[in-house]
Amino acid sequence: MLRIIFISTIFYFVLSINLPAQNTVGLLSYNPSKAFEGYNLIFPHNQPNVYLLNNCGEIVHVWEDDPQFRPGNSVYLLENGNLVKCKHPLVSENESIGAGGKGGIVEIVDWDNTVLWSFEQNDSTARLHHDIQPMPNGHILMISWEYKSKAEAIQAGRDTALLINNKLWPDYILEVDPNTDEIVWEWHVWDHLIQDYDAGKDNFGSVGDHPELIDLNWTSNPDGIADWLHTNAIDYNPELDQIVVSVPFFDEIWIIDHSTSVSEAAGHTGGLSGKGGDLIFRWGNPAAYRMGNAADQKLFFQHDIHWIDEFVDFDHPHYGKLAVFNNRVNPSYSTANIINPGFGWDSWAYLWNGSQWGPEDFELTVMHPQPTKIHSGGLSSVQLLPNDNLLICSGANGYSVELTPQNDIVWEYKTPLMGGQPVTQGDTTISGNITFRIKRYPTSYAAFEGRDLTPIGYIELDPDTTFCDMILPVDEVAGNTNTFKVFPNPASGIVTLEIDNPGSRLIEIIDLLGRRQLYFEMNDHRIDLDVSNWEPGIFFIRMDGFTFQKLLVIN
Repeated sequence: MLRIIFISTIFYFVLSINLPAQNTVGLLSYNPSKAFEGYNLIFPHNQPNVYLLNNCGEIVHVWEDDPQFRPGNSVYLLENGNLVKCKHPLVSENESIGAGGKGGIVEIVDWDNTVLWSFEQNDSTARLHHDIQPMPNGHILMISWEYKSKAEAIQAGRDTALLINNKLWPDYILEVDPNTDEIVWEWHVWDHLIQDYDAGKDNFGSVGDHPELIDLNWTSNPDGIADWLHTNAIDYNPELDQIVVSVPFFDEIWIIDHSTSVSEAAGHTGGLSGKGGDLIFRWGNPAAYRMGNAADQKLFFQHDIHWIDEFVDFDHPHYGKLAVFNNRVNPSYSTANIINPGFGWDSWAYLWNGSQWGPEDFELTVMHPQPTKIHSGGLSSVQLLPNDNLLICSGANGYSVELTPQNDIVWEYKTPLMGGQPVTQGDTTISGNITFRIKRYPTSYAAFEGRDLTPIGYIELDPDTTFCDMILPVDEVAGNTNTFKVFPNPASGIVTLEIDNPGSRLIEIIDLLGRRQLYFEMNDHRIDLDVSNWEPGIFFIRMDGFTFQKLLVIN
């Protein structure tokens, strides 16, 4: 279909409603007047490429990789235009450590996809997985499994019934300096254990008396698999010099002090908190440290924990709070949540009420207007945008949506892949399009300065290139956008055209194909048109040769 292009001094006039959904993949709906303008970064599973999309679902940049690699799992775009991504080989020989979310390689590539740096950890002793976090100093925080034998686990106090794999993979965090390839800081769960199973083994004590320590025998996974914690997200707060992680098999989020030395991080004193590497905050499931029961649980296999501090002003009411995607809060839907952890700047500690840290409940809970549309047992993300909207990715079904504070849908996108291969627009049975996260970067983000962001196509096959034509540029007339009014808009019967400065005005109304619907001379201040017999769609109203308004007919 022909796309109409009007060449002139332009501004974007947009409808204040969504068009009825037509697409089945890619862009599903879009309300430009309420959506946040930016570019969307996605790294879908089962394929090797990272995509940057505009809000119309068009590719504006792609970082391609060899088909032998897959996401492992997160990706970040830095202000200088470099991309930091996690990946793993599609086929690994002699894979000693591996579970859902497995990674192994962290790369930095420039805008033109040249590999600038690569770090690999994937052997019989340790393996990177899930997430990383670039730091302001250029270092990168990484999550890794580390191998512990059956004998080591038993000596630490692990219940033998929870050793069905005869090994354990507790998590640890490493901080790597890309300039030197050195691990400059690390923190190990294994240094902060407690257990009340075997008094003759290490770490024995009262779990309930030590919420700052991690119960070696707690897990929401009853099978006792080696992947005991499955830490799936990490974020860094440079103001506090603290790290937060999501630990889904505990249904908790944990915060630790990063201001410690390596030796202090392995102990129980030191750092700004004075607690060394012990937990200074944990929240979501107090039963994990004997301070609650099922009724007290708030988090359920959560993902994408992070501080709200990016692209949001310091004086924003949610700045410095925590956002999280709560995957399994209900058997049929997931939620996006904001938590106020209650950090005390004077005490340099989080609020403790004697049984748990932080608040009794979420500060904000957001559900999709049709709740089951956001339902994902794993993966997924949430982002608070600068205009107060929430951008949510329901990872298991590759569905992303932007919601206003009033819970209106203003943007939807469905990853158009099946098993990593592009699908045709119109397909309705999509599977295998899982997407770890989505992140929207403002158009003003430094990485985009001087870059060519001209659309270069779509991920999907046979794309509907006219679907986003509702935001075609519209000409500016005499710099006065209030001269000409059209109401109601959308319309289904009588629509009124009103001009502030009447005269001999030539009015032309055309459809998306450029076909003339009406052409007449308007001499009066106001005229009524009957559109009840028009075909539904978008029409452009031109006055004296300039396209000045858009009309949506919804008969």
